[in-house]
Amino acid sequence: MTSHTRVTMADVAAAAGVSVMSVSYAYGRPERVSDETRAKVFDAAERLGYTGPHRGAQSLRSGRSNNLAVLLTEKLTYAFDDPQARRFLSGVADACLDTDTGLVILPNTRVARDVDRVRDAAVDGYVFWTTVTGDPLLDAAVATGRPVCVQGGPEHDGTTLISIDDAAAAEEVALIAFAGAARPLVLAFPADEHRERCLVHGPDPEAIDFPVTRNRLRGYRAAAEALGLDWSAVPVAFGTGSFRSEGTRAMEDHLDVLRPDTVLAMSDEVALGALAVVRDRGLEVPGDLAIVGWDDTEEAAGAGLTTVAQSLYEQGRSAARAVLAGEPVATPEWHVVRRTSTR
Repeated sequence: MTSHTRVTMADVAAAAGVSVMSVSYAYGRPERVSDETRAKVFDAAERLGYTGPHRGAQSLRSGRSNNLAVLLTEKLTYAFDDPQARRFLSGVADACLDTDTGLVILPNTRVARDVDRVRDAAVDGYVFWTTVTGDPLLDAAVATGRPVCVQGGPEHDGTTLISIDDAAAAEEVALIAFAGAARPLVLAFPADEHRERCLVHGPDPEAIDFPVTRNRLRGYRAAAEALGLDWSAVPVAFGTGSFRSEGTRAMEDHLDVLRPDTVLAMSDEVALGALAVVRDRGLEVPGDLAIVGWDDTEEAAGAGLTTVAQSLYEQGRSAARAVLAGEPVATPEWHVVRRTSTR
């Protein structure tokens, strides 16, 4: 056989003296043929230079690619930079390992090429890291007919949602943070896809496009009102994401002007950034300023941060299992961890 001729499965079958189906089984379902037959097939394949069935052709025949897509509502570097994203992706990867599935990470910056990536991706389903209400990528994913699971929201027709009760958790941790507070400050996630930094007093949660931000503001507002605080007077600093630098910048911008005595941050990373500024100024925590975070990371525990504990690892694993194996999503657990950063 000349070097430029592509060796086929039929060539291997003829050389091994077996059927084409036996060659196919030897590679794809080895339990269906004897050890002797497999040995004949692999010996013939080695002599002919045959490297195995074409994976793309196999996928077309089976209708499966054995790949799962994760859509990040951030740049791709976020998957490696953010501790919570790493936890979530570790859970997804664990589920992929269970099912011999590859992992494809796609950006979700809501531009036309991202819609094309979702539509054309050779994957068996999609897991979305929380996105905005009305995200066209959700429509694109659902339109493929493949299963879709969304962490954190929004709820969307044709998808499965996995999320803790953010509003209830926010209310519980805020009742601790707001106790005895006269000048609270909220450090929030983005309000919408534009991710603009801005300070708003008493924002209406229902006007917020990001469901996680919206639900946590609902809980903060409920706690404020339960304690007799005027929500319309509470300043909320919206940031660009759940980054430590956002907490640092927000406190540098607002600490001297607003003189907050309590800070509620929507992530431990944001809280830790704020905490560094507070301590650099020589303020006592919680005497001068109480602070709470969200997620219960190891570093938050070391800093004595009061926070909301949830397992993003388990949420990632459950989301991936729902897509890959059709399992119902587990109801995620959460609880408030009270430490020394609050009064």
